Amino acid sequence: MAEILVLVEHQGETVKKVTFEMLTAARAFGEPSAVWAGDGAEAARDRLGARPLSHAARLGHLEMIDLLLARGAPINARNLAGATALYFAAESGHTPITQRLIERGADVKLTGRSGISPVAAASYAGNDAIVEALLAQGADARAPDDTGKPPIVYAAAGARFDVVKRLLAQNIDINTRYPNDLTLLMWASGPDENIPEPQAIEVVSYLLDAGARIDDRDDRGRTALMIAAEGGHAEIANLLLARGADLSLKDKAGKRAADLTVLSSLRERLTAH
Repeated sequence: MAEILVLVEHQGETVKKVTFEMLTAARAFGEPSAVWAGDGAEAARDRLGARPLSHAARLGHLEMIDLLLARGAPINARNLAGATALYFAAESGHTPITQRLIERGADVKLTGRSGISPVAAASYAGNDAIVEALLAQGADARAPDDTGKPPIVYAAAGARFDVVKRLLAQNIDINTRYPNDLTLLMWASGPDENIPEPQAIEVVSYLLDAGARIDDRDDRGRTALMIAAEGGHAEIANLLLARGADLSLKDKAGKRAADLTVLSSLRERLTAH
């Protein structure tokens, strides 16, 4: 059963009322299975400091969002990590809720855990519509989180093609160096392990077409080809080779791309060239 939010007003230990509108909104999603109680229940917090508005945003309950805001729920309330309802909506990919919160004045620049902004969270989730809406309201496409990564790094690592295109259109230098001297091409060439390789190849190809330097090195002396080889991304490595990557280059430990892969077929290909 889906998790449902229902607000219950009370005084001390005595329940005052459960409004008909709240139960009606809750039953639109199923039988109520979670109850928030408190003096001014919309202001209650869980053990991590999140209020009901943030839970409703995370779960995708637009009707409950409207009810909570109508009852005066603070739209920019933050949990212990700093996350707001807007952050949860962006992270969870709930476009209508993100748009509603923006319309009602949510601050698009307030960050969540590790200084990650709503636009960075949406970039990693790959929701281009949310990224577009946040940027239109003044979200900073270049703002780094606490680890120094801006939204476009999350988009490149997650192989989010549409988001990468949108963020690069914000006049971001495609060859910018991020922490550890990594470039966008390097991030895209070593995508998260759950990303389908064809999806990552689309981003790598786009970055190369847009002028990404193929043989730039990170602080270990490794290139995008070495990163792809080490990660076992054979098709990405093949693409980089076809686009002119230099397989003879060595990293600071003296290793070539062929030395870094555990895939025998890819090693043979890298050695044969």
